[in-house]
Amino acid sequence: MSDRTFSDAVADPYDAPPLSFTDREDRTIEMRAYDGSDEEMEALVEMYDAFDPSDRAQGIPPGREDRIRDWLENILDEDCLNVIAWDGDEVAGHATLVPDGDAYELAIFVHQTYQRAGIGTRLIKALLGYGRVSGVEKVWLTVERWNRAAVGLYQTVGFETSDAESFELEMTIRLAEPPDEEGG
Repeated sequence: MSDRTFSDAVADPYDAPPLSFTDREDRTIEMRAYDGSDEEMEALVEMYDAFDPSDRAQGIPPGREDRIRDWLENILDEDCLNVIAWDGDEVAGHATLVPDGDAYELAIFVHQTYQRAGIGTRLIKALLGYGRVSGVEKVWLTVERWNRAAVGLYQTVGFETSDAESFELEMTIRLAEPPDEEGG
């Protein structure tokens, strides 16, 4: 149990993948849950290996292929939930929910070639929809407070700031009502 605060209000519903939409660059983007295949793993490694180092935050994604593979093995674990944004056979973005006590931590990455096209918003919503249908109740994340684009994105989706005491903001969202603690 953490000392994180979560709103009592449940977020709006989100559609779970598979989903597709046309982004602002007129590309058809498909959102799919990670299927565990070697092909999807290799496509993710390729995206992260080509990731612009200036877009790394809080040390992730890692910068070398061996470290990328180790990191992906951890977040692609069966306890984690992962959604990939695809442009044909190319990964445009990836988002994950990683279990952390009574909640899940969210991380999202959109390759720089695909940024500012509406993919990040759709990717987070698809991941939250997937989380909700998978029984996730609460989600949190941290973001560098000067990353206004990311903070705005998270607020648009429904995250609220729960802790602003450091150089990072902690933001939270509730996907489901808490279980009735009185049993009835």
